Amino acid sequence: MLTGRPHTRDEILHHPLFLSIERQIALHLIGIHKRAPRLARLAASHQKWLLTQTLFAMHTGRDRSNPVSGLTASRMMQVAKEFDLASKNTAASFLAELIAYKFLRDAADETPDRRLRRLETTELSEEAMASWFQGHMACLDQLDGGNRASLTADDPRLFCLAQPRAARALIQDPVWKEPRASIGHFLWSDVGGLVLHELISRLPDDAREQHRILLKGVSISEIANEFGISLTNLKRMFKKAETDNLLGWESPRNRGALWLSRTFIEDYFYWQSAKFAELDSAIHWAAGQIR
Repeated sequence: MLTGRPHTRDEILHHPLFLSIERQIALHLIGIHKRAPRLARLAASHQKWLLTQTLFAMHTGRDRSNPVSGLTASRMMQVAKEFDLASKNTAASFLAELIAYKFLRDAADETPDRRLRRLETTELSEEAMASWFQGHMACLDQLDGGNRASLTADDPRLFCLAQPRAARALIQDPVWKEPRASIGHFLWSDVGGLVLHELISRLPDDAREQHRILLKGVSISEIANEFGISLTNLKRMFKKAETDNLLGWESPRNRGALWLSRTFIEDYFYWQSAKFAELDSAIHWAAGQIR
């Protein structure tokens, strides 16, 4: 039986342990990148994250009694357009990229209409998505001592029910879909999400109590090298935030400690609380369906 209870966004955002679990999930996601960097890069911009969660929801939520359900290229392009996630051409290119790198493959032909190209996720991408989901369940367990992570590990049906439900909610949620401008220019950039994870993972325990949070030892060139980002593109991300007085350096020419503004941190936490709340709601709903 699932223990713990679903938490609202506001409860999560203001929970005294939210800073701690944000660092925890940031390190977990960086770990996924290190284990499968090519796959992580294919979901490291917010648009690609939305597309990835959507196609997994379509695949995982497939109705086995309906041979034309599940993930097909045409349905994916239609949904991407319908929910304003991407143009049909962008969605088609993304699918082609996932197929080329063997994160998607053609499914066995079970459809009566051979014009439908049904796709399925591969073991590598499924392992990464399961790890992503489990990491968030472990973080939610920190809030109330629940057993979301262990129960999901024991019963894969929970993931298969909860992931599509959370994904559907998030791609329609303005708070999640359109992050605030303070963090948006990172998130919409390629690999910008990983950069934010790196910064969040370095936050001190008292970060939410400070007007400016100092992070020592941050090097733009080292971050660019670690995540395989163009140094020019990374400097552009930081420059935009610096111009908006959201972050900066103690000394000229990006020297000394990097400081982050409280606005920058809280806008990121506000955005993240939407994701955690929907995942919490989805796992409790899934447990109820199985029970």
